[in-house]
Order: sequence, then C-alpha cells, then structure tokens
Amino acid sequence: YREAWDKDKTQISIPSDTPVMLQSKVNALNISNKHYQKAWDEAKAKSYDLRADAILIKHAKASRDIASEYKYKETHEKQKGHYIGCRTAKEDPKLSWAARAMLLQNDRIYRKAYHDSKAQIHIPVDAMSVQAAKECQTLVSDVDYRHYLHQWTCLPDQNDVIHARKAYDLQSDNVYKSDLEWLRGIGWVTEGSVDVVKAKKAQELLNERLYRTRPDEMKFTSITDMPDVVQAKINALQLSDV
Repeated sequence: YREAWDKDKTQISIPSDTPVMLQSKVNALNISNKHYQKAWDEAKAKSYDLRADAILIKHAKASRDIASEYKYKETHEKQKGHYIGCRTAKEDPKLSWAARAMLLQNDRIYRKAYHDSKAQIHIPVDAMSVQAAKECQTLVSDVDYRHYLHQWTCLPDQNDVIHARKAYDLQSDNVYKSDLEWLRGIGWVTEGSVDVVKAKKAQELLNERLYRTRPDEMKFTSITDMPDVVQAKINALQLSDV
C-alpha cells in the first residue's frame, strides 16, 4: 500500500529558495537554543574588566551584608563580652524593676501601712457612731430581748383568774381527751364494721371464680343422633389415618 509513496518521496526535490524553505529556516533559527545563546557564548569567550568599586558590586555586597545573620548579630556579639554587671542591684534597671514589681505584688507589704496604723486610731467615747452602735447592740442583744418581767401575785378567787383557768381547760389537749382515757388499752376487733363489710362485698364482686362458672362443672347430656354430631363422626372417620 505504501510502496509507491516510499519510492516517490525519495525522488522529490524542493528548491532551497522557495518561500516554504526560507520560512522553515527562519523558524529553525528562532527555535534553536544554540543560536539564542550565541551572543552570550561569544561574550563569555572574550575577557571583561569589572572593578571592585563598581556600583553593581557595591550594591550586591550591601545586600549581602544586610541579609547576613552574622552582620545582623555582629553588634550584639561584640557587646556581649563587655557587659560585666553593676556594683549593686539598685544600679541595674532590670533588677530594680523586678524588685519594684515584687513589692507591688507582695500582699504583706501592701497591707503593712494599714496594720501599722490601725492600732493608733483613737475614737471619742461619745462619738455619734459609737452611740449608734451601742444602741443597735442593745436592740439586737438576746439578753435584753429575753428580759423576764416580775412575777404578778393574784388572788385565786378573782374573776379573771377563774375565767383564765376555764379557758385553759377548754384549750388543754389533756382535758379535751380525758373522756377517752377509759378506752386506752381496750382491744377492738374490726370484724363486722362498715369498712370490713364493704371490702368483703367488693371482693366478692371482683372475684372471677364466683363471677364465671367453669364449663367442666356444668352437668349436661349430649344427644348422639343430632345431625351435627353424626356429621362430625363421619368427618372423623374420613380424616382418620387408620
């Protein structure tokens, strides 16, 4: 199938100055990496003169120094060995600040002035606040609140005394229940009371044994020649395996 094409494609010749060939050559030059880097390779092969004090070199060095961690910490590393300390803790600002913070946070030192001055307060005896406190104490005091009155002496035959005794006897629980003292210790059988009889009647109404009669207790005689009995016997003989 391809034999004719394979013979013909080797005999085709295209002139090199045709537009298609020229365009392909131009495309090859544009795509070629070697042609793209030709000028750079030629410039590398030649010698060049770049001074150390050039602007680009100085800019590169400055950028490197700024980005360098060693240059960033160079000042700190130089001062780290020269800092010995202060003669006293008060001269050191950090230690002074720490001591001040500790004093502010110390509760004992915070209340020292109050404890020193609280015992030096002198209040006059007749001050208004002291008098008001004494009156409040008298009103709240349990001793004065429970102060018993003197004992009255009354004649036993006075009308108010007799009336008070009668009222006390009427309100007394012992006197109110004195007529039932003879019943104390006497036993009582509840058989025959209204509640017991009512409970028995309710039990009889709810008793299923008395409410329903069991079939096996009922007496009856079955008739043997009834049509349904005869049909049942015939069905039993037909269904019997024997």
